[in-house]
Amino acid sequence: MGDDVTVTVEANASAADVEAVAAGLRAFNAAVIGDSGQEPVSIFLRDASGQVVGGLTGVIKWRWVYVALLWVSDAHRGRGHGGALLAAAEELGQARGCLGVHLDTFEYQARPFYEARGYQLFGTLEGYPPGSRQFHLAKRLTSG
Repeated sequence: MGDDVTVTVEANASAADVEAVAAGLRAFNAAVIGDSGQEPVSIFLRDASGQVVGGLTGVIKWRWVYVALLWVSDAHRGRGHGGALLAAAEELGQARGCLGVHLDTFEYQARPFYEARGYQLFGTLEGYPPGSRQFHLAKRLTSG
């Protein structure tokens, strides 16, 4: 490599080392395209006792909402709760001036669910997981 550095693979990296990589990349990106304005997205479905029975998590970056996780417990599926969680993320994006929402889903999961709500396929990763596919979908919001 030419200089006095080594490559190490570490299964249990420290939080500080992981943050050093993240901070370095954020600084590089900000210098080129500006600050991402990153903020977390956490939306929950709770039962009468306050227990989480579903939710949506993700992040807003560069005026896009990324939905990392969307889950509704088996006991609460089929009642429109998933759509309500997704609509709440879209409303949050609208309120924050976002251009759209993007997400990914596996072949055996929820592509038709998202497409029925206006999401469009923009990419497919074949063989992820092996023997299946991962779909990448997005929906433009009217605020941006």
